[in-house]
Amino acid sequence: MKITTTLRATAVSAALLLSLGMLAACSNAAQNPGDNSTGNSADASNAKIGLLLPDNVTERYASADKPYFEQKVKDLCSGCEVLYANADGDAAKQQQQAESMLTQGVSVLVLDPFDGKAAAAIVNQAKAKNIPVISYDRLVDSADVSYYVSFDNEKVGQLQATALVDRMKQLGLPSDAGIIMVNGSPTDPNAAQFKKGAHSVIDSSGLTVLAEYDTPGWEPPKAQDWVSGQVTKFGNKIKGVYDANDDTAGGAIAALKAGGITPLPPVTGQDAALSGIQRIIAGDQYMTVYKAFLPEANQAAELAVSLTKGESPKAPTTADTASGASIPSFLLTPVAVTVDNIKDTVIKDGLYTVDQICTSAYAAACKKAGLE
Repeated sequence: MKITTTLRATAVSAALLLSLGMLAACSNAAQNPGDNSTGNSADASNAKIGLLLPDNVTERYASADKPYFEQKVKDLCSGCEVLYANADGDAAKQQQQAESMLTQGVSVLVLDPFDGKAAAAIVNQAKAKNIPVISYDRLVDSADVSYYVSFDNEKVGQLQATALVDRMKQLGLPSDAGIIMVNGSPTDPNAAQFKKGAHSVIDSSGLTVLAEYDTPGWEPPKAQDWVSGQVTKFGNKIKGVYDANDDTAGGAIAALKAGGITPLPPVTGQDAALSGIQRIIAGDQYMTVYKAFLPEANQAAELAVSLTKGESPKAPTTADTASGASIPSFLLTPVAVTVDNIKDTVIKDGLYTVDQICTSAYAAACKKAGLE
């Protein structure tokens, strides 16, 4: 009997120990992603930080966001390593890239989603490994995003539309003149906000929206093809073009020129791409929206490094995902740029030099604009 009792007691003790172990494991797995208490970040000074960007058709990512982010991380943490990948406009590819980074042991993911809804799966996988995710520039539709770093995107659309409406008035065009709208990608959550902001101005302006298009993947050739069709349909009835960014604006302007639309109507843009600034100098594009990529990238890098240390910085505001979840956010202020303030914005901030803008093809236009 004593032997039987002892065996039973031993079995009960083992079961209790196993249960306690399982509870501890569950407790560790349920930590807040911001705690970042994982094996991947045992040494924050040598942490790996993942940077996932959405496409290669948008000029800014390679020229600004990536190098600025990498440099700031290096400044803050010389031993940290940035793992970089670009989805090239493919949500499935971005998913694979994220999985690879998680396997390689990143401590933080900085994610600019190609598809805001599809990227929620990336956030779920990161959460399962207790890895925080910073949603960069575009907001992932997930309540589990740790932070969001971007600009006031409705304000971007309002700036674009206000500039277009005001310019058309300056030109003495009828109050109900026709415009076309070339919006951004339907998979980009920011594009919906740009459009919302633009419509808040255009819908009360009296202007007539002849047609409207959401450009798949922000691809300039698709924007150009669509605008070509509208030129065939409406011709010189097109007195203005709301265009959501500089790259698609380039496609729209090419279509307008090919269709013989003269004079060119005012065309909006966004991102202060070098090509967009040069078109503004040349008079082909009316305006762009300058979003200071350096402070945006710096803010994301600072947050990423803080999270590798287990810190939880306080965000000044919040932003809502498409599904209504409130995310701690850092939102910067966009600025409208026309030929009149190029010198005081993108040149003053060091985004471009005069020499970079004023190549031989634009030398005469630059001189006329006072850029020498």
